Amino acid sequence: MKARIWPVAAIRAKEGRTRPPQWRTLTQRVGRLAIVLAAASLAPAAEAETPNSLPSVGVVRAELKPITQTSQFLGRVQAVDRVEIVARVTAFLEQVDFTDGAEVKKGDVLYRLERGPFEADLEAKTAVAQQFQAQLENANVQLDRAQKLLQTQSGAQATVDTALATQRSYAAQLLGAQANVKQSKINLDYTIISSPIDGKSGRTAMTPGNVVTPSSGVLVTVVSQDPMYVVFPVAVRTLISLRQHYAPIGGFNAIVIRLGLPDGRIYDQQGKLDFVDNTVQTATDTILVRAVIPNPPLPVKSSAGGTLRELTDTEFVSVFLEGVKPVEYLAVPRAAILADQQSDFVYVVDADGKAQRRNVKLGQSTPTTAAIESGLNAGDLVIVEGLQRVHPGSAVQASPATPGPQPESSK
Repeated sequence: MKARIWPVAAIRAKEGRTRPPQWRTLTQRVGRLAIVLAAASLAPAAEAETPNSLPSVGVVRAELKPITQTSQFLGRVQAVDRVEIVARVTAFLEQVDFTDGAEVKKGDVLYRLERGPFEADLEAKTAVAQQFQAQLENANVQLDRAQKLLQTQSGAQATVDTALATQRSYAAQLLGAQANVKQSKINLDYTIISSPIDGKSGRTAMTPGNVVTPSSGVLVTVVSQDPMYVVFPVAVRTLISLRQHYAPIGGFNAIVIRLGLPDGRIYDQQGKLDFVDNTVQTATDTILVRAVIPNPPLPVKSSAGGTLRELTDTEFVSVFLEGVKPVEYLAVPRAAILADQQSDFVYVVDADGKAQRRNVKLGQSTPTTAAIESGLNAGDLVIVEGLQRVHPGSAVQASPATPGPQPESSK
């Protein structure tokens, strides 16, 4: 008789269960072992995220450091003296006695106009004056004779009065003729046009052979070269702040001016403030401030052999106002400064090892160093690294921060 082979499922169903008890025990043990192994593998991560661990932060100590404060503005170079040369009389231009762009001295001849007509006019006016001079001399003789005859019986008062009137008339006409002579001499002098200042000439607008008149416009412009002005607008609020800062330590004398040239170089000469305008520009709420700065010749010459200088009239420059002496400020790395709608602030580590917020007022800082005017005390431990893990009142584990750049002049 063959033995019947029952399917496993049928046997389990017949016995009233799907798995033997020992199978279930084995399965439970395997599941518990897997849970234990998983917990063991996650144990380090769970331990790292436990509330009892403290975030690490890097701190620096707020210290007093000398900082040269600098304020930057935009300005333009301006010649101290600027003269636009025009003709004072109408005449043909005979000669131009300067080279375009050359430096000239006061009194140097720039243009020569035709002199013939003015010399002839002067001679004619002189002749008229000499004629009246002779007539006056004769009138003086007649007056003297009439006055002497008046002392005798043949003299008459009427003759004296007539001689006196004639003498005074010729004297007046002589004065008029002499004035005409003087005016002719002035016009003759106007035919020689000279530079009234030391400076650099521009390009001539007229060439020989042309007729020039007072209405011809500017013949050439001459601008002074050394020193030069630098004019720049300053906001009223900024000017008040600068005045409050520098007035107690010397005012204008406590500030030096440096220029940033258009190519990025810093000009090697220093200037001084010498003027603050008396009117606020209503459109911009700024006041014009002026400085004076040297503009010596450069060691190189132009292709024509002329003198070259660094600064040019109306040139656009950056203006830096620097304190003569550095000022001590509490300095911290710029990376420590945070800001919100309330104010700028930093986090410091207190005596209990907790992070505390301190609202601060910044001075004129640099990209790497912040000057603190108020809100911190010397010796405070300021958090620089790990700020993203810091909350007010939270305990932290502080250690010295990575050394950063040294403080520099503030801008």
